[in-house]
Amino acid sequence: MGFFDKIKKAFMNEKETQPAEIETDQTLEEPVKRDEVSEEKQAEQEPVEQVQEEFPEESTQAPTEEPEIAPLTTVTPVIQTEELVEPEEIEEQEEIIVQEKYEKGLEKTRKTFGARLNELFANFRSVDEDFFEELEETLIGADVGFDTAIKITESLRQEVKLRNVKKPAAVQNTIIEKMVDLYEAEGIEENNALNIQANGLTVMLFVGVNGVGKTTSIGKLAHEFKQDGKKVLLAAADTFRAGAIDQLVVWGERAGVEVVRGNAGGDPAAVVFDAVERAKTENADILLVDTAGRLQNKVNLMNELEKIKRVIQRELPDAPHEVLLVVDATTGQNAMSQAKQFKETTDVTGLVLTKLDGTAKGGIVIAIRNELHLPVKLVGLGEGIDDLEPFDANDFAVGLFKGLLKVED
Repeated sequence: MGFFDKIKKAFMNEKETQPAEIETDQTLEEPVKRDEVSEEKQAEQEPVEQVQEEFPEESTQAPTEEPEIAPLTTVTPVIQTEELVEPEEIEEQEEIIVQEKYEKGLEKTRKTFGARLNELFANFRSVDEDFFEELEETLIGADVGFDTAIKITESLRQEVKLRNVKKPAAVQNTIIEKMVDLYEAEGIEENNALNIQANGLTVMLFVGVNGVGKTTSIGKLAHEFKQDGKKVLLAAADTFRAGAIDQLVVWGERAGVEVVRGNAGGDPAAVVFDAVERAKTENADILLVDTAGRLQNKVNLMNELEKIKRVIQRELPDAPHEVLLVVDATTGQNAMSQAKQFKETTDVTGLVLTKLDGTAKGGIVIAIRNELHLPVKLVGLGEGIDDLEPFDANDFAVGLFKGLLKVED
């Protein structure tokens, strides 16, 4: 099943659940039902108030605590039920949770793009050349990229002629279908998985300009690896930015992993050398290296990154196994510019897209895939320590487009 078919299926399932929700809302509006609900609420609130009053004198109110024992006995069946859950069911539940994170994280992008399409259709009564020109502007404004906007518009032109699509709902669904098809086609040979070594040490180098969330992403990823039972070390090689070392140390404490550090203003390559040696001595599984995001100029920055890579390769010839460029999704096309510059000057193996939940510019993923052909490997879908997720192309497509499909007459 292709991406678009999965989106349609999710859309239809969502529509099927709406009538039941509407009926529930209507019944709640009936006076009799409201009275019943209010009586139930009063009945529920009374015991709570009693507990609050009795709590200060807990030692003298032992007999009144007996009614609370009954609810505690209901915990036992719940625990037994959880123990009987099959591994397949647990995995399915985890997938649902991740999908919900994508849908919530892409909510701003989805709503903004939907509003742009609504405005587009409100201004045009027919699908003519002016409509297609305005569509290009709408797609570019949604940060899907210039080349992507042109491809989608040209494909839509052909589809409209072929299928004689005229009604707004059908045209909008066709636009979504073309975007999904292009997004899927550009990612056929894309590998979004992290290159974790089955045996031995895995070294990951994090690069990117200051302020995009490098250190935060490293801390969250360290937490994920630690939860998986891996031995993790962090290297504080961003020695030029004030507070960068301390910030990584704080994240190391949150994740429960150790940080190899040097002096502020010291040689980043020396810190990395010490970190690699320690990781080898302690048989660590993962070494995550934080690097500087800004020196006097771009040339100095890239030279420093090359020096760090040479130090790593002297100890581990096949490392670093990942060079992850961290970009801020809220910057839209600026993120594209940063990715282009780093791709030209260093061997970037993948992207970490942060703050996706805080922006309406999630369409940048489509532009990156279509124009740069760099795989997005991790995405930030929230501020919590568990909200850095492996990028899933299917979850992203469903989360971005599901709410935009229209019911066709």
